[in-house]
Amino acid sequence: MNRPLHIDILTLHADMFVGPLQSSILGRAQKANVLQVGVHNLRDEGIGRYKQVDDTPYGGGCGMVLRIDVIDAALQKVRTPDTHVVLMDPVGKRFHHSDAVRLSKHPHLVFLCGHYEGVDARVREHLVDESLSLGDYILTGGELAALVMIDAIARHRPGVLGNQESLKEESFSDGLLEAPAYTRPRTYNGWDVPEILLSGHHERIRKWREDRSLMLTKHLRPDLMQKWLDRERDTE
Repeated sequence: MNRPLHIDILTLHADMFVGPLQSSILGRAQKANVLQVGVHNLRDEGIGRYKQVDDTPYGGGCGMVLRIDVIDAALQKVRTPDTHVVLMDPVGKRFHHSDAVRLSKHPHLVFLCGHYEGVDARVREHLVDESLSLGDYILTGGELAALVMIDAIARHRPGVLGNQESLKEESFSDGLLEAPAYTRPRTYNGWDVPEILLSGHHERIRKWREDRSLMLTKHLRPDLMQKWLDRERDTE
């Protein structure tokens, strides 16, 4: 039997994870014990009477920075020999489909969510395995980024999706966008489903979807198209 994917989340805002983690596919995966998620409040490791978790930055500047001693104490409580720690970080590497696949192979992931002006830089340098970002913009904290990554990662674990074969046909699985999909009604407001999809000719349908995937990628994501062309050229 496959070992469940174990995920721990370190955050100052644990309530942000309640709804998303209990709903839809992630909720069902936890009930089926193919996914285990623990959410831990960094303030539990806060310093002193008022449970201080942050302080002003050395050298001056606005905002507050999360303390390294607080984060280290929280990590020590969840870290195991199998743990891979990921810091949600706007200066981190941009998260891609390949990262979701790669991270899904780890038995235990810890997501560290920064807040305010971020975390002490020594956390990135010494306490985590990698730093990841959703994109070139700033969020109020790492919680939403962690949720997106967890959703993208978990679906690559056996048993999380009802049909694991569907992963092979999704956008980005081969570097291209997925072909358009249609269902009933066959005609709506004069808009028809492409006739080829009703033909029952599997090879023609496969070719149609392949062509539409290429066209869609070329039109909407020329950057992906160029990467795909370069990869195809390298394999010739």
